[in-house]
Amino acid sequence: MICLTGDLHHMSLNTGNQQHSYISEMKTAILFLRLLEVYDIKMNYFITGKSFEEEWSDVKQIVFNPLIEVGGHNYDAFENEFFHRVWNKLTKNYNGPKWYQRNDTLKTIEIIKEKTGRDIKVWRNHMYMHGENTEEVLFDAGIQICSDGVKKASNEPSLHKTGIYNFPINIIPDHEHLIHAERTPQWIEKWQKRYNWSDDFGKESYYVETWANLVLEQLKDREAKGLVSNVIIHPITMYLCDNFKQVKRILEYISTCETVHMSELVKAKS
Repeated sequence: MICLTGDLHHMSLNTGNQQHSYISEMKTAILFLRLLEVYDIKMNYFITGKSFEEEWSDVKQIVFNPLIEVGGHNYDAFENEFFHRVWNKLTKNYNGPKWYQRNDTLKTIEIIKEKTGRDIKVWRNHMYMHGENTEEVLFDAGIQICSDGVKKASNEPSLHKTGIYNFPINIIPDHEHLIHAERTPQWIEKWQKRYNWSDDFGKESYYVETWANLVLEQLKDREAKGLVSNVIIHPITMYLCDNFKQVKRILEYISTCETVHMSELVKAKS
């Protein structure tokens, strides 16, 4: 069973990937949705609240498709970087104080409800930032499951004492393990020196064909063991790597497996 996910950001965030793309991130998500339709694959799109404010004409082409389940991805994806860095320095919590995180969560939920008429049940924080108040704030806001972090050994959603489920990504992520766009080998070398970054899949970055082989190997291994896979694939990253060429191999395999929306995993637990 595979839960395919991806994060979508408003263009005014001006990420490195966005700066290298000839089309908006939301338009890459629309193109990716056409591929999901071809392969009949369900997917969770975690979308920033600002995207609903600033790019509704594109967002509305995505969020009503039955293959898509919408999740929250913060309102502005921590745009006030200075504030978050200072708060993290002082408290080791990048998300900010509890009241701030609650406002961000509710503002995101409210704009999605206003535009779509729907309540969201799933969430992923931008950059997987997970603080000491995350579970309490999200659960109180009606979120049932949060997918922050990367953990190989995460085999199913785990129940937190607050009542919310956590389900980290358990397949090698795309963006931070791919050489593409601004992430040239030289850029990655400097980044590694500055942050000494690594996750459960190591610190290496790969060209897209090698990364796709790793994803397929891990998906097939987990399927053989009867384990749920939680995969993250960003449409804009796939667009920038090779205009979706390699990810079609992944989608072709996923189409042979059962796919689920993340909220369905919670229902199965109930």
